Amino acid sequence: MKASTIAEREASGRAAREHAKRSSHRAIGHMHRNPIDLLRQSSEGRVERLVPLRYGRMTVSPFAFFRGSAIVQAHDLSMTPHTTLTLPICGDAHLLNFGGFATPERQLIFDLNDFDEVSAAPFEWDLKRLAASFVVAARHMRFSRGAAYDLVMTAVNQYRDRIAQYAQSGALELWYERITFDRMVDMAVNAENRRLIRRAMERASGRTHESMLEKMAERDGDRYVIRDAPPSLFHVHGSSTLFDSTDDWFTLGDWRKLIHGMYEGYLKTLSDDRRELLGNFALHDLVFKVVGVGSVGTRCLVLLTADPHGKPLFLQVKEARRSVIAQHYKAGSHKSEPRHEGERIVQGQRMLQAASDIFLG
Repeated sequence: MKASTIAEREASGRAAREHAKRSSHRAIGHMHRNPIDLLRQSSEGRVERLVPLRYGRMTVSPFAFFRGSAIVQAHDLSMTPHTTLTLPICGDAHLLNFGGFATPERQLIFDLNDFDEVSAAPFEWDLKRLAASFVVAARHMRFSRGAAYDLVMTAVNQYRDRIAQYAQSGALELWYERITFDRMVDMAVNAENRRLIRRAMERASGRTHESMLEKMAERDGDRYVIRDAPPSLFHVHGSSTLFDSTDDWFTLGDWRKLIHGMYEGYLKTLSDDRRELLGNFALHDLVFKVVGVGSVGTRCLVLLTADPHGKPLFLQVKEARRSVIAQHYKAGSHKSEPRHEGERIVQGQRMLQAASDIFLG
């Protein structure tokens, strides 16, 4: 939604409130659904031998189940009143899908870091999933009901206050707004919080390609080879593979055949300077990686490359499936509608993330 003045935006907000009053957001929606059926639906097309691992990870705790069942909440939210204020949302904005990482300028920031479910939908769906994640996590950690309530109220009140602040910001000022770790340290309310934030800074700054190489790979002649660590990490065509012999990836027989077409297509989506930069890196190895909870069973690869000095660069290649948000909310067509699911995720990440990886494509 675009409006030329703050007054017009406020008027649009008041009109949206008439469509969905604040009290209506207490509704839990149409609950006559079988969550198992929805989970089976979301498992279709995944690597078959990994689907039980997905369910196993989800049974570890109520919060793990919540992480892996975005389709259930998308279904339930689609049955509730909404504001009609539709824009690109993360679609899976639970508290563990935020984290620290370095910008292209090597500045440590805190932001969303998962966009598999990004889609156009009512803005409050993200806020509701975030609030629900605090409640589920608090219960799992045996916090009191009062503590859970305080966590949710702090989150939503901060959201409200920041949106009010951003409504007064200029377009460029808002575009360059980001949450840095240094800013978080300055805003910390006590010494213990500052210590925890600095510890997170150390962990984030220590996650480099070189440190990953030491942990994951070894030299074999003139190239690096990633070590298998099944079921989380394995070569598609190796002895530890979890692919069936009839799978189209497995029947290719060689990882270079598997990645060649993908990689060439990917390079075409990058700007000239970044394509030139990647041209300095040779392909060394490729493994399948089992990621997260909700994504287990989807096709995800880690590609290890290195420059002429042996300095590594890891690239992640992820399957882009249809968003669970799009399955349960019809936003209508748009002139810039993505041509495929991969483009949807990249467009959404670039729109929502303060600073995206320079190799995102």
